[in-house]
Amino acid sequence: MVQGRWFPMGSDIRRPIEIRQQVFGRGQDALDDQAQQVLVFREEEPVGCGRLWWEGGAFHLGDVGVVEPERNKGFGDLLVRLCLFKALTHNAALIRLATPKATEAFFAKYGFTSEGEEDGLVRMQIRGENVQLSHCGGNCEGCDHRSPECTPKALR
Repeated sequence: MVQGRWFPMGSDIRRPIEIRQQVFGRGQDALDDQAQQVLVFREEEPVGCGRLWWEGGAFHLGDVGVVEPERNKGFGDLLVRLCLFKALTHNAALIRLATPKATEAFFAKYGFTSEGEEDGLVRMQIRGENVQLSHCGGNCEGCDHRSPECTPKALR
């Protein structure tokens, strides 16, 4: 079974920090005090993490990553969708992120567009009104969201 679990500000975030350490080689930082953390579990084992915070008039998505043996199975997709959904439940008008150039295309498929590069990272954004949470965005001709192509890999 695949599950997502949110860790609100002020909760025990040891498990999200453990996954962040495995994926990015970094532990807890000052941003954790203002961020909500999310973990994705496969069979009750955490396989990926991400975080979401409010700053400067926008929600920010960061540290989205999946542990090495679980990559390319759809867990990163699920993490992004969980973060976007959470932001939208708080009426997000704008969601931003900063990512290495190598992962720019991953975020672009959700509708994030580049704002330019800074400090070796691509700054990206998406307006809340442009977020599509369905896997295909509902753009498939005759799609009823029940075909394998419309189901995120992690949930197949």
